[in-house]
Amino acid sequence: MNNGGRTSLVLGALAVIFTGIFAAFLADLPGRPAPRPLIPLVDKSFLSTATVRISYSDLVKAKEDLSDFDCYGCHQKSKPPVLTFDENQKLIVPKAHRDIVMGHGSHGRNNNCFNCHNENNLLVLQPRDGRDLKFSESTLLCGSCHGPTFRDWEAGVHGRTSGYWNRDLGAIDRKDCVNCHDPHSPKFPSRAPAPGPHSLHESTAAPAAH
Repeated sequence: MNNGGRTSLVLGALAVIFTGIFAAFLADLPGRPAPRPLIPLVDKSFLSTATVRISYSDLVKAKEDLSDFDCYGCHQKSKPPVLTFDENQKLIVPKAHRDIVMGHGSHGRNNNCFNCHNENNLLVLQPRDGRDLKFSESTLLCGSCHGPTFRDWEAGVHGRTSGYWNRDLGAIDRKDCVNCHDPHSPKFPSRAPAPGPHSLHESTAAPAAH
């Protein structure tokens, strides 16, 4: 057989082979890998940059209705409110303030309105040093008792600080204590952790036995 005949034979054989492979591909004879499962999207709640609470300062900046903070809309200016305690010296929260849960400290001795509010002027707060503070200055009130935490807050290692490290580029926004902590019950509630990063690779681990 001459070279031309051999070439024709080889090309014919290759044509038959590739035709068979193409037909097998169309018929899906070797099978195809199962489609990868969709990667679930992260819950949008984990992407929110909002604080868990809104401070008085935030309401003032947003020009919101501040009538809830007008204590003398109900109380008399010339008559300090009378606090009532049960037989265990536990404060009885009036029905008008039933949304307030008192839990400031595990010992319960700080559950007294006038430890923070000025009974002679309900529109101001009173720290340990006797100053009068506006509601928008509540963080200074917290710092009068929680000194180490307040110093951490000032240094930017406690709480939420956003903005610019380089003050020449812009200002910072340091959130108040009450943006995260309920002043009447400051213990921060637990939160579900955000999901870890997805590897984008198939899992080779054996399924856990049940």
